[in-house]
Amino acid sequence: MKTILRASAICLLFAGSALALTGERMAEIPLDKMTAAQRAVADAIMSGPRQGLRGPFNAWLRSPELADRLQKVGEYLRFNTSLDKRVNEMAILMTAQFWGSQYEWYAHAPLALKAGLDPAIVAAIGAGRKPDNMKDDEAIVWEFTTQLRRDHGVDDAIYAKAVDKFGEQGVMDLIGVNGYYDVVSMTLNVARVAPPAGEQLPFKQAGR
Repeated sequence: MKTILRASAICLLFAGSALALTGERMAEIPLDKMTAAQRAVADAIMSGPRQGLRGPFNAWLRSPELADRLQKVGEYLRFNTSLDKRVNEMAILMTAQFWGSQYEWYAHAPLALKAGLDPAIVAAIGAGRKPDNMKDDEAIVWEFTTQLRRDHGVDDAIYAKAVDKFGEQGVMDLIGVNGYYDVVSMTLNVARVAPPAGEQLPFKQAGR
């Protein structure tokens, strides 16, 4: 719990930074060294609700059109989704844990707690365990997301529960947040974007 709270404080410290935390493989692109296309996307991201180029964005700028399309999808799925932020962040944490993406965990564990996700559920996800005492909507997100990754689909029972709880739009948004943060986590792992040194996180960085 102390680690999560410390991560929250550091997350706030870095929230105003205009440039991404970088890993070992893709050097940070200074704003004055960007192409016109890269700068246009960077400006759009920095002027939006994220207010900075953290996480995967420095890597994505290598392909500016892709970066622009992905960041618009991500803006919807993070800030405007039909899902409650608590379960949306839960799905993001499950994705981070699945991919062993420490930066994604570092960035979103504090957001999950702020959105009201029980710290015990956050800890269980980080440890790769099914959480106990989940609320109805959390249990649906857990089972839906688990089946989707494990079985490459979901059975009729969990699909029906998800539609009943979230509606068809919510089901699509749940699929979308899983898929988008798969791309985010894959990017972070390949680019080796890491959290600040010294952070104690619940799983080993993938690819290390």
